[in-house]
Amino acid sequence: MTSRRAFIKAGGLALFGIGIGGVPNFMARAAGSRKATGLYKKNKIMVCIFQRGAMDGLMAVTPFTDEYLKAARPGLFMTAATQGNNNPLIDLDGRFGLHPAMSSFAPLFKENRLAIVHGIGSPNNTRSHFDAQDYMESGTPFNKGTASGWLNRAAGLLGHDASPFRSVSLTSSLPRSFYGDNAAIAISNLRDFSIQMKGNPMAANMAAKSFEELYDQTSSSLLKETGKESFDAVKMLQKTDVSKYVPANGAVYPTSALGNALKQIAQLIKMDVGLEVAFAESGGWDTHFNQGTATGIFARNVTDLSSSITAFWTDLGALQDDVTLMTMTEFGRTVKQNGTGGTDHGRASCLFVLGNDVNGGKVHGNVQPLSVENLEDGRDLAVTTDFRSVFSEVAGKHLNIHNDKVLFPDWKGNTIGVMRS
Repeated sequence: MTSRRAFIKAGGLALFGIGIGGVPNFMARAAGSRKATGLYKKNKIMVCIFQRGAMDGLMAVTPFTDEYLKAARPGLFMTAATQGNNNPLIDLDGRFGLHPAMSSFAPLFKENRLAIVHGIGSPNNTRSHFDAQDYMESGTPFNKGTASGWLNRAAGLLGHDASPFRSVSLTSSLPRSFYGDNAAIAISNLRDFSIQMKGNPMAANMAAKSFEELYDQTSSSLLKETGKESFDAVKMLQKTDVSKYVPANGAVYPTSALGNALKQIAQLIKMDVGLEVAFAESGGWDTHFNQGTATGIFARNVTDLSSSITAFWTDLGALQDDVTLMTMTEFGRTVKQNGTGGTDHGRASCLFVLGNDVNGGKVHGNVQPLSVENLEDGRDLAVTTDFRSVFSEVAGKHLNIHNDKVLFPDWKGNTIGVMRS
């Protein structure tokens, strides 16, 4: 007999590659036989965005008073000086300036909802995109054999029964962060509800069986023990015309992959299907050439990032208290620009944390003057904050997860105060 917990743990509802209109008949019948009253107990929600390709943190949030950086980037350096400057940096604190294409972030920073952590990265000095992303998503930067992702472990530490939609990635396949024994699903588009189970062997094994076979094996316990929550969630997703969703409060999402992902995360939050950990990603940050300054590749990327996040935050309205959003990127870029107007793989970068319980309006972290003697390997912004110190603090303060031995088993560091106590 398959228990409720084991059934859910083995892959949500084993929804594999089906559309909203194609929910298995046994689920639809079970859902239809129950009243869709209140669904899940309100829980906090953490949203993570992975910027794949390694964002240049020194261009996103520039220490504009640093003469060493100015000399190292004659074609890329930007200033906060306004006189004779059509696109100045947005002065945050007299030392750091926000890229002008991220102007939608400025009010959130001034309202103390947005915090920036600079000089953040991995203690592992690899400059391989694949390895660095893998280490960051597993949360074990010196152990390549870790089977689970840190977000999957976080979900397992939440301490209460899971909705099938507790951990959702708005991506075409399950990210490394969600690999593991706890149920997690990837939905490339709510309209299609195509779900991939890659990286979750238990879920894949269950999905390999026909739904009828699965139902035959579990019906005696499923209908008695699973409770109405799972069925109500499926019923809600089945009957909701997500294509007609209208964002609240005048929010306008970019028509980009990230904008669409965050809009759908907002929908899931409002549908109250038990979402607690959400994941999205943004690509195109590997700016080896023609990086640009106020315009160009980098400016387009940060416009999309900040506009998508700001639209999401605006759309949430009264639900903002329940949500904290955090960005991450595998590493930063070189301090010195290269010969093709770009930057190469470096070490530290910066990240953004947004929420009403964030210690915002500050640039956290330790960024020394960018003279050669202060650079890592004589070329890179040094990693002075381990990414786990921020990930752990956000998960601890917002989701009330305090078991770092499980969440980040090889880490024994300290948090930095990016969340309010």
